[in-house]
Amino acid sequence: MNYRKDTLQIGNVTLPNNLILAPMAGVTDLPFRILCKEQGAGLVCMEMVSAKGILYKNKNTRELLSIDEREHPVSLQIFGSDPGIMGEIAKQIEELPFDILDINMGCPVPKIVNNGEGSALMKDPLLAGRIIERTARAIRKPVTVKIRKGFDNGSVNAAELAHIAEESGAAAVAVHARTREQYYSGKADWDIIRKVKETVKIPVIGNGDLLTGQDVVRMRQQTGCDGFMVARGAQGNPWIFAELLYYLEHGRERPKPSMQERAAMLLRHARMLIEYKGEYTGVREMRKHAAWYTSGYPHSARLRGRIHEVESYRELKELFEEEFGRG
Repeated sequence: MNYRKDTLQIGNVTLPNNLILAPMAGVTDLPFRILCKEQGAGLVCMEMVSAKGILYKNKNTRELLSIDEREHPVSLQIFGSDPGIMGEIAKQIEELPFDILDINMGCPVPKIVNNGEGSALMKDPLLAGRIIERTARAIRKPVTVKIRKGFDNGSVNAAELAHIAEESGAAAVAVHARTREQYYSGKADWDIIRKVKETVKIPVIGNGDLLTGQDVVRMRQQTGCDGFMVARGAQGNPWIFAELLYYLEHGRERPKPSMQERAAMLLRHARMLIEYKGEYTGVREMRKHAAWYTSGYPHSARLRGRIHEVESYRELKELFEEEFGRG
């Protein structure tokens, strides 16, 4: 069995390994990215940001653009459907300390799709190409694109879109192996990643159903892809990157963190969120993370009910000390 971890070159950026934290709205904010970076992620991706939101100086958008020096290399993801605005915004934000600029052509959320953005662009490959070309020409930093298998099963065109992305100046393409119609459900079709890999010369990053080291090895064998993007598997589990790296190095699973270790990480995550967003917002956003951290714990349903009633860091800390003892 051939286990290995590889560096990955995207344009002029060298990733220390090819394991990547996927961009996830409401999840991959600055505190969570730092935790995943500490656990060994080769690249962390920011939450997607609206190009129009930046253009109109939306207050919430500014917070999404925050980057910490501990994160590098870091990818900033923008979305939009107007090639001129996308190119102009790329130029405007190039001085921010991100390393890679990613264009979202995979988001399945109705309000994004109904605006002709995100995965709606899978239905208009020529417009997608113009967006990529204008953005890639506007800046010196590498531009990458995140796509899906297709919009629905009747229009599976990831390989075509990846080819257009390459021709338009993209430095890499990430492929979520589900259609927009599937959202995040059903089994990911890794064969589409293989087809994309066979079509383009730029690096191809596989995304979909990567939860264990065995999954990474199987995806590599089945698709030949260059990088591996972890999404749902990282929720409440920043350790996944350390676990994957361990598997690739040793060919066996690393022991899972104990519930005490989970509780300690959860509380640290909460403190970071509060420092970043204030206690009111930080504690409320932490509720969903806390539910993920404790998933699979014997009494997790009861515990989740209590987590959703927590209104301060003190209450969260007391709840976990009562449940798991003082760390």
